[in-house]
Amino acid sequence: MTVIVLTNCPAGLRGFLTRWLLEISAGVFIGNPSARIRDLLWDEVQQYAGQGRALLAHTTNNEQGFTFRTHDHAWQLVDHEGLSLIRRPSQNDTSSTSAPKKGWSNASKRRRFGKG
Repeated sequence: MTVIVLTNCPAGLRGFLTRWLLEISAGVFIGNPSARIRDLLWDEVQQYAGQGRALLAHTTNNEQGFTFRTHDHAWQLVDHEGLSLIRRPSQNDTSSTSAPKKGWSNASKRRRFGKG
């Protein structure tokens, strides 16, 4: 099983994908093409997506039973001890640009000094 989700992509790309997959909702395509066809479709999606985003999920022989790929997506694929997870950035995500604060948190200070 293969699922491709397109967001803000050209209509021509959607038309191209309907040759191989069934569009069950706007921008959501499902089907069961071979691995070779799936990879060729994904190459076309990456090439013609323009300013849009794309997500590919397909079945595979691993612990989860599926894997996925993203194109121009803010969400990042993260491998956590063999599991594929999606990391969704928060609105005020500054953890990647600044170092963590040093010292005790306010909650631990209150707990330690008996004020809470």
